[in-house]
Amino acid sequence: MLKRILKDVTNWIFVSKGKKDPYINRFARGCNQPVQDSNTFDYDASEDPIVLRGILKKKWMHRCWEDGRDFYYMDTGYFGNEVSPSNPNGWKFWHRIVKNNLQHNKLIDRPSQRFEGFGKKFRPWNKKGRKILIAAPDEKPMKFYDLDLEEWLAETVNTLKQHTDRPIEIRQRNKQRVDRMLHNTLEEALDDDVYALVTFNSNAAVESVFQGIPVFTLAPVSAANPVGLQDLSLIEKPYYPSSDKLFAWGCHLAAGQFHDSELRTGKARAYLEEQWT
Repeated sequence: MLKRILKDVTNWIFVSKGKKDPYINRFARGCNQPVQDSNTFDYDASEDPIVLRGILKKKWMHRCWEDGRDFYYMDTGYFGNEVSPSNPNGWKFWHRIVKNNLQHNKLIDRPSQRFEGFGKKFRPWNKKGRKILIAAPDEKPMKFYDLDLEEWLAETVNTLKQHTDRPIEIRQRNKQRVDRMLHNTLEEALDDDVYALVTFNSNAAVESVFQGIPVFTLAPVSAANPVGLQDLSLIEKPYYPSSDKLFAWGCHLAAGQFHDSELRTGKARAYLEEQWT
């Protein structure tokens, strides 16, 4: 059992709409801190770091970037939430927490113990696939970057056709998480003769790399940027990182995501202070 870590964390401000976000609430309780309602939150009342969850908190993140103010962004973890014997319904037990960004898009050397604890393995690179799979992103990141989803898809397909004659398949994102996790899964789609995956900033890119399918990520920030390419003109020359780089990347991502229990006990906060300051 994790030992509860009681630290003075008065310099972090936890914010959620209506104080109802369960993950923000757990994290705040683990840090012995109250939660402020984003509807009434006074940004200018303090210069302390803010803890936010969800990409639609765009206004606060942009203000922090403009002012040079630290924030911690929470969202779904990169791995550990997939369907497994220990998590048959694919519940969200793991959450990424990113300092001053949306995803951990720069590779930093981290200890290996956390990643090794997941028991995850990288499949060998599959270089025999035929088709390109476009994993359509959610509407939320499109809104964050002021983009239209349908226009992005059309432009992406058009660009690909300028550089390859491979068949292109678009995989629309199922809005219901339970359906994504249990039916017509991404794993099944990637196993269906896929040569490369193209996406914006979807976690599908992370899953694809673990499954041995090279990736092209087109968002300004993506966790898969260090192990993929961002230029579609190189679609016929995918990047196949070495096993050592993949392992280092896995360690890097594992260091930036935390289990529910680590939120509740304050261990997530302590680890962030130690590893990400």
